[in-house]
Order: sequence, then structure tokens, then C-alpha cells
Amino acid sequence: MTETTLVWIRRDLRLSDHAALDAAVKRGGPVIPVFVRDDTVDDLGAAPKWRFGLGLEHYAKALEDKGSRLILRSGDARDVIPALVKETGATAVYWQRAYDPASVARDTDVKAALKDADVVAESFTGHLMFEPWTTETKTGGFYKVYTPFWKSVRDRGVEAPLSAPSRLPAPDTWPDSEALDAWEMGAAMNRGAEIVRPFVRLGEAAAQSRLGAFVASKIADYDTTRDLPAVDGTSGLSENLALGEISPAQCWHAGQRAKEEGKAGAETFLKELVWREFAYHLMWHTPRILDDNWREEWAAFPWNEDERKAEVKAWKQGRTGIRFVDAAMREMYVTGRMHNRGRMIVASYLCKHLMCHWKIGQSWFDDCLIDWDPASNAMGWQWSAGSGPDATPYFRVFNPVTQLDKFDKDRDYVRRWIAEEYSTPHKDAVYYFDAIPRSWSMSADDAYPDPIVSPEEGRKRALDAYQNRDF
Repeated sequence: MTETTLVWIRRDLRLSDHAALDAAVKRGGPVIPVFVRDDTVDDLGAAPKWRFGLGLEHYAKALEDKGSRLILRSGDARDVIPALVKETGATAVYWQRAYDPASVARDTDVKAALKDADVVAESFTGHLMFEPWTTETKTGGFYKVYTPFWKSVRDRGVEAPLSAPSRLPAPDTWPDSEALDAWEMGAAMNRGAEIVRPFVRLGEAAAQSRLGAFVASKIADYDTTRDLPAVDGTSGLSENLALGEISPAQCWHAGQRAKEEGKAGAETFLKELVWREFAYHLMWHTPRILDDNWREEWAAFPWNEDERKAEVKAWKQGRTGIRFVDAAMREMYVTGRMHNRGRMIVASYLCKHLMCHWKIGQSWFDDCLIDWDPASNAMGWQWSAGSGPDATPYFRVFNPVTQLDKFDKDRDYVRRWIAEEYSTPHKDAVYYFDAIPRSWSMSADDAYPDPIVSPEEGRKRALDAYQNRDF
């Protein structure tokens, strides 16, 4: 009854519906939560690393409210976890699974080392609802198309979310912890941190509040409002799901209750949760999706891969002269997030109108998104480029002008994020110039640029390139 359990915290910064934490408490002895800053953390881009740091700080305080602490260590988890086991006399280590290839390799090594030392090592589900190895086609193998995947899981049971522990049993003596401030996880954000911070909804309580408000007042109209970037019609939960401040199961059960109550948009919300699952399903089965063309026949496609090109710089800076593209890129720089319709438009424009490799966009999003998710980001970019599974067909080239007319008819979204064309610009549009690097030498008083590539010219160039390739 006095055996200590380490709970290795990763992207699961919550107390409720935390299977590893719940199992550790039920085991009966002291529980020591630990977070390891290893290469998977150090290699994060500026915005996701900064947001992770905020999440860790908030989570540490939540643990303190339960009579516990978050122990921070840095280094290779293959060394850190076994060393902490020896230091604390722990007889078990629990954690919730990760699915990217680097984490899988690390976790496999850690588990083997612990078991060799006669330490109980157990991993739990929690970041996903449907484990990738449990979902197969009727003929065997994994799903490569979303719709059959959705049909295969929509009626599967999802375990009811676990309650948060009322108290976490503490050890008599706590191991030493590194200082979070010393890690400087927000260093690369520079002055942008001050701008983005008010848009962050930090922690488990905020995530639950977000979900509750969405289900109460937005989910019924989700089918239509989710496509309108000027309308607050989405759940906004991607930020919290990315760091596990809320679980997908908690979102799923809330969506199911809304569906049972007859709220029209609930099933669409459930489908979006499963779209996230599909991304992880693909990353697990074909990890090449993270850094290579999923469709191997795209390997020879003549995309530009030179990030120094003026067109790429204009795209990153929100200075393409295409209002929908520029508004979305600026929204991301100010808030750390981008509306889903905007993500499709900016990705299509970069890969098709500008004929640039999807990796350029993926890398930029890796650096700028506070809701960065490895599987969703990779699949989203390859979907837009046409090189991924179940991707948008090569001949589908979004026209960003007609898309704006359709989804932002009154230009409310453009007005919120583009300052140059208005005598009294929206405050959020002005924030953009406070967040960007000074080296960009941009001002709200600049003239708004002409299009670097018109929709018509870009579409023709893309289709010519596609039609001259053998797919």
C-alpha cells in the first residue's frame, strides 16, 4: 500500500478523464507526476512550445490544489525516467500513449528498460478514442479514406470519462524539480507572446467551459456557422485538445448528448472529432505522412522548395494581395490559431496558386500555431496539396476571391484582420504589426499590395503543371 507510482505526464494536462492518473491513485501508494523536457519538446516551434509552457505552469498549480506537485526534469526520457525510479523507489510508471514515431520509439525503449528492472510499466489510452490498431477494413488493413473510417467507428462505444481525483496521495519526500522558468519555453516568441496571450484559453477548467458554451449555444448551427470565419461558430477546442487539457472522449459524449437532444449540428461536430482520429490513424500506420508525400507518385512533382522566394515571404507575411489569404495568415500570427476555412484557403493558395511544396506551409504552421498537432497539421497540408490520403483532387483549386464572397460576404473577417485599407482599422488588425518581427518593416500605414499571383493565373499555372504529370 505504500508503493510509489510515477505518472509520466505528456500531452495530457488535465486531472479528469486521465486513465494513468486514475490508475495510479487506485493503486494505493504515493503518486508522483513528472514531466520530461526531451527532444520532442525542445524541437517544437515557437508558438506551440510557448503554449506548452503556459499549460505546464497552469497544470502544476492544478496539481498543487490536489496536494501534489509536478516534478520537472530535462534530458532523454530513456535516462530520466529510470533514474527517477531509482531516486524515488517507485515500483510502477504509468503514462498515456503518444502516437508519433519519435514518441513511440522512446516509449517502447522506456517500457523495456523498466520491465527489465522489474518495474511495472503500463501505458493507457486517452489522447484518442479509437486506438489505431483496433480499426481495420473488412478485408484487413487500415483505412485510407475518411468516410468508411467514420462509418466504422461512429457506433462504437466510447468509455465514459473518468472523474478527477479528489486528492493525490503525496510521498513523504518529494524529489527535486527543475524550474520551469529556466526552460525558457517562450523565448522564441519574442514580443509576439504579449499579443497572443489574451487569445489563449488556458487549462482544463477553461476547456470545459468552452465545451459547455459551445454545446449550449453554438452546436445547433454548427453545420453552417463553422464555415464562416467572421462568426464565432466553432468549438475552439483544438488548442485544448492539442495539449490534452480536455479529452476527445469528453467532447464525444457532450456531442452525443447534443445529438440525442436533436441539435442539428451535433453529428457534424462528432465527424470533426473523428477526422482528428483519422489523422492519428494514418500517422500510426504510415508515419511517412509527417515528412514525405503520402502518395509516392507525387515525389517528382515540380513544387518550389525554396523558402527564400519573394512569393513565399509575401505568403508568410500576409502580403499576397489576396484578402482571404492575408486575413487568415494575420489571424494566425495574432491569435496563434486560424479558422478552418482559412486553413484550406491559405494552403491551397500556397501549394496550387504559388506552386510551393506543402512542407513549407507545414513548417510555418509548426512554428506559429498554439493548437499545433503533428497528425492534423501533416494530414491537413497533404490533403490541400493533393499528395495525401483522401486528399482534395488536384484539379480542385480554391478560388480565394469567390470563397471570400461566399463565406465573408460583408467582409467582416477581412476588416478584423487587414488594417491597410481602413482609416480606422480594427484593433486586432493593428495588433498584427505589434506581433511581427521588426525586421519585416511593415506598418498599418503601408499601402495594401496588388495580388502577387491572381486567382486566374495561379489556377492556370497549377492545372498546367498537374496535367503534364503522370499520376
